[in-house]
Amino acid sequence: MNQIRTPNPYINSVPSPRIYPTQMETQSLGQLRVRCTTAGVVPIPNATVTISLPSNPEAVVETLTTNDSGITDVIDLDAPPLNLSLEIQPIQPYSNYDIRVSAPDFEGAFFSDIEILPDVTAEQNVQLNPVEAGGAESSYVIDPHTLYGDYPPKIPEDEIKPTNETGEIVLSRVVIPEYVVVHDGPPASPAANHYVRFRDYIKNVASSEIYATWPEQTIYANVYAILSFTLNRVYTEWYRNQGYNFTITSSTAYDHKWINGRNIYNNIGLIVDNIFTNYLSRPNVTQPILTQYCDGNRVSCPGWMTQWGSKSLGDQGKTAIEILRHFYGNSIYINTAVEVSGVPTSWPGYNLGIGASGGNVKTLQTQLNRIAQVYTAIPKVSVDGAYGPQTANAVRAFQGIFDLPVTGIVDFATWYRISNIYVGVTRIGV
Repeated sequence: MNQIRTPNPYINSVPSPRIYPTQMETQSLGQLRVRCTTAGVVPIPNATVTISLPSNPEAVVETLTTNDSGITDVIDLDAPPLNLSLEIQPIQPYSNYDIRVSAPDFEGAFFSDIEILPDVTAEQNVQLNPVEAGGAESSYVIDPHTLYGDYPPKIPEDEIKPTNETGEIVLSRVVIPEYVVVHDGPPASPAANHYVRFRDYIKNVASSEIYATWPEQTIYANVYAILSFTLNRVYTEWYRNQGYNFTITSSTAYDHKWINGRNIYNNIGLIVDNIFTNYLSRPNVTQPILTQYCDGNRVSCPGWMTQWGSKSLGDQGKTAIEILRHFYGNSIYINTAVEVSGVPTSWPGYNLGIGASGGNVKTLQTQLNRIAQVYTAIPKVSVDGAYGPQTANAVRAFQGIFDLPVTGIVDFATWYRISNIYVGVTRIGV
């Protein structure tokens, strides 16, 4: 999988059209927003975010400040032409930037080589720890994207695991876990283990494995495959049955590429939020299918999905299930887990909007009020079980803060994001 990299004039130097007029027709812009929290969910206002170029760390591109919700404005950053991420070629299709974040009473964080693609918004999530004696700035180096960098190909496995040979299965049905434990290296390596929220893990992997500029149905197809593969590891307890204390690895030879500290892309994040309870099944098979794939360019993998092949089918207007069946066969279908761990109340199965009433609305109002104690831009509401304009306004404020479509309607994605934040703020007692 060695690859010759062609120097890219857009990378690291990131020329501006104002300075280099010859680039004005080809230069593109990507967007970035930084979210800064402590304890995972509590916003840090007035944090300073400094953006610079890896090739010239002293050249500050932009300095931002987080608001009361711990987020910065969305800013434009120079990126390579869009076509570079839509075609197979050896030129890096994204720009790299460095980010340094600091805030009073918190240890700082530094992120090297975050990836900005054109025409999509990248979100850099930053978690700062309170200052402690001897504490140091946290540092993250973001590895190259898998479609551009040099990584080992997947070692083939059977898509359905022989569970009678791998030990006892603890789970009797497919359950969406709250967390997965990611071993940041090959299974037998002495690498660190990271506790990562399930949805955050899927968003990270998808942002690392495919380009966010690809067709929406292609992204859906790849996210379904990543979900199913991961849930197979969870359901079969694949690594724990081999004596390991983690759920999955970050090695592309065994699992997916997960990159500690990397930015995600908002369109990918929303797709994951919309379908994170889904996985791929075959008739009469309980476990999620281990849906393996490869890039289809440097590596071929008959019988698996190829990422560039899925992009081509998306260009042709194929739906996600049509793309998946093209590679995995017509017997593959989309299934849904009946249980989500770590939430107080499961999705009621229908949207909540103005005119709705009952226990689900009361639950929603209670959770929003608790969240509003921390995210003060969300107005408090009456806990009366009636979904009126006041509740809709609070929902809109929540959606705006957490990168959801601002509709004032609580759909599947909004319900579970509210549940996620509610659980986070109540657990740490703020």
